[in-house]
Amino acid sequence: MSDEEEDDLILDELDDGELVLQMHDDLYDGMADEIAEGVNILLKRGWTPYDILTKALVEGMRIVGIDFRDGILFVPEVLLAAGAMKRGMEILKPLLVETGAPQLGKMVIGTVKGDIHDIGKNLVAMMMEGAGFEIIDLGINNPVEDYIGALKREKADILGMSALLTTTMPYMKTVIDTLKEQGIRDEYIVLVGGAPLNEEFGKSIGADAYCRDAAVAVETAKEFMARKHNQG
Repeated sequence: MSDEEEDDLILDELDDGELVLQMHDDLYDGMADEIAEGVNILLKRGWTPYDILTKALVEGMRIVGIDFRDGILFVPEVLLAAGAMKRGMEILKPLLVETGAPQLGKMVIGTVKGDIHDIGKNLVAMMMEGAGFEIIDLGINNPVEDYIGALKREKADILGMSALLTTTMPYMKTVIDTLKEQGIRDEYIVLVGGAPLNEEFGKSIGADAYCRDAAVAVETAKEFMARKHNQG
């Protein structure tokens, strides 16, 4: 018997509670195959896709997010964890759509025009997806029309913009000013991030919040969505 078969047997032999804890560990270690296996076992045992998403995957990524924030994990490890999360999501996504599972919200995210840096932006997108948000990732070098077109088309709740160059930072203001001109600024939560930014800059351009890293972005988005629902 190969080690792999032995691993499969062990996962399947765990009771539900142990398996979920093991999946948290596997996510933390970026073990995509094991996560896919765990998801399939829980589905087979009659778990709803939404429960697997929240209790096994989102909770696992929450732990990753805390250790990332506290400097215990670094970008490469978080990307590995997010990759494992993605593998689990690939199985769950179509099932979640079928069952109409609640989404925390929908976010359009992209790096601004003139800027082609995307590691930070990718990290935020993966962590947000890991927290239960639906993500529309526009990639890099986005002009204002791309952002606004996607926000309207997707009926998004949140706009996330990223910049890594001091020269491209001001373009964020261009996007926010255009939202104001079109009378739709208040319809969206605007979050900005990137190495050269700070809280002052976020305030000065009229963003709702500056997020210094992916873990903060997730917490901030959750807080704003909770407020939005309370108002609604």
